[in-house]
Amino acid sequence: MSESALDRKTVHEEMERARTLFHQLLDHATETDLRGPTDGTRWTNEQLLFHMLFGYILIRPLLVLLRTFGRLPRGAGRIFARLLNSATRPFDVVNYLGPLGGAKVLGRRRMGKAFDHVIADLHRRLDAERESDLALSMHYPTRWDPYFRDVMTITDLYRYPTQHFDFHRRQLTLTCRR
Repeated sequence: MSESALDRKTVHEEMERARTLFHQLLDHATETDLRGPTDGTRWTNEQLLFHMLFGYILIRPLLVLLRTFGRLPRGAGRIFARLLNSATRPFDVVNYLGPLGGAKVLGRRRMGKAFDHVIADLHRRLDAERESDLALSMHYPTRWDPYFRDVMTITDLYRYPTQHFDFHRRQLTLTCRR
């Protein structure tokens, strides 16, 4: 089995584990639990769950960026990453405010359906990736997220949302915390 085939299998398993856990968290949380505070963030549990979902939603546009900059000279991606790093403050504001509205708009039921939809889409996309494209890489804004590295490949990008999910899962104060 090639290394990228192994990576695909692992990524599929990680995404399914997160999808299952996301539903367990939603299914076992009471409305009071969802409105409750998290550990270490200013969000409620429901807002943090939306933020965790959004980490997966974000992969689709990030893949487009990586495919574009991954084919350009390395310096173009480096400049773009520096530009994004310089915009960290506005990003942080949007990153904070998004879940405040997103959780209200989607609510528990639609968040679960959206999670299923985005994971199914990522499974299809990952399966359709050409072996040669999995190694495409570009520079990323390391100040935006602790799981963004200076240079990331398409394989890294598929793994990112589950790393993000697992980190924030530990901040939830829901009874079903796994």
